Amino acid sequence: MSVARTRSLRRQLLAGILLPLLLIVAFNTWSLYREALGALNTAYDRTLLASAKSLGEWLDIQGEGDAARLQANVPSAALEAFEADLRSRMAFRISTRQGLLLSGYDDLPMWHGEIPMQPPYAALVDFYDGAFRGEPVRMAVLLQPVASGSGRDVAVVQVAETLEIRHALARQILWDTLARQAALIALIAATVIAVVQLATRPVRRLSHELQGRPDDDLRPIAAPDAPRELQPLIAATNAHMRRHGEMAAQQKRFVRDASHQLRTPLAVLKAQVQSARRGDVPPAQALAEIEDTVDRATLLANQMLALAKVAQLRQQADASASAFDTIVRDVALELSPLIAERALDFSLQVEPLTLPAHEWMLRELTRNLLHNAVRHTPPGGPLCITLARVGDQARLTVADGGPGVEPDLAKRLFQPFRSGAGGSGFGLGLAICHEISQALGGSIELLNRRQNGRITGLDAIVTLPLS
Repeated sequence: MSVARTRSLRRQLLAGILLPLLLIVAFNTWSLYREALGALNTAYDRTLLASAKSLGEWLDIQGEGDAARLQANVPSAALEAFEADLRSRMAFRISTRQGLLLSGYDDLPMWHGEIPMQPPYAALVDFYDGAFRGEPVRMAVLLQPVASGSGRDVAVVQVAETLEIRHALARQILWDTLARQAALIALIAATVIAVVQLATRPVRRLSHELQGRPDDDLRPIAAPDAPRELQPLIAATNAHMRRHGEMAAQQKRFVRDASHQLRTPLAVLKAQVQSARRGDVPPAQALAEIEDTVDRATLLANQMLALAKVAQLRQQADASASAFDTIVRDVALELSPLIAERALDFSLQVEPLTLPAHEWMLRELTRNLLHNAVRHTPPGGPLCITLARVGDQARLTVADGGPGVEPDLAKRLFQPFRSGAGGSGFGLGLAICHEISQALGGSIELLNRRQNGRITGLDAIVTLPLS
């Protein structure tokens, strides 16, 4: 059986923050590098243009009329700039528009392009990438007008530079940019990790506190300094632990009371068996007494199981609709032999009502109330069951003709193993009814019915919500 891997909150936060930041920084690094490289190329292109303009200053027109020709008298001193930087090499070519070489390198390819419509410079210049002697170069082409008293013409001045120095500076810019961005990323990552660690510290502290607790420690979690986002979780956890603690205490109390109550019929049963073995009573009488004790023990066990089942069903969400009137009729029919045996004046008045409650709870509630009323009503006495709608509630009234109860005793009867004076039961019937009423969001009360100042019976009234 495979166990699903739990996701780390810290890992999710770090990934959700750092990954977008890394992408942004990476794009910013690329953008900065491209901008720096563009600025570098612009600066070197201007140097090429300056070199071309310096060469254009040595152009002149010699001759007159049809014999006038462009001349390039470039002194050697002007060529020193082409040899100044050993990291790159420069070459030039001065020619006419028709391609006739006037000065420079004859193997430098002649320019055959066009001047841009909107040049970045005021001069008639074009920049392009080419090759010279098998090496990539950057070229600047200047169309230099030449005028004199003999005439006028336009010369093509080409200056080429190898790319070693540009590549070296580009690499330097790249590494500088990467170093700065790496330092920025490290700083951001350290800040984010520290903030995430600080933000998740209350979660880790709560986790360590709960893990270090014993299994039976159900004290509320005290975390007043926890973030506001964690307060609902802490409140829900405390509520769950409180309910769990109440259930545990109830179970302990139930086990204690059950063991105490079961001890009595078992001791009686043992004494009856020993008495039968000694022959103290006739065998038929002994068997009858043993059977009665077994029946009482069985009734006690069933009632205790019913009480435990109520506690179990309280934890289950069951919104199934149950016909309360049908359940009341069924229970009355089930107990009709007992009612007939005591010749009770029985009446039943029910109105069709449906409740969002577990059917077993409604049936057990009705059975215990009716059985208790039959047991306390003298033979031939009145017994009436009424089920009616009162507002948005259902009211079940079981009115018997018994002696009633004292006011101070009425509340204690809803506690387990608390019976009235002279009662023959175990004190669980009304306790079961009370637990069921509480579980269904209702209430139960016992009211003495009086006539002429005299108690004529007891009304057990259960009120349950209809929705």
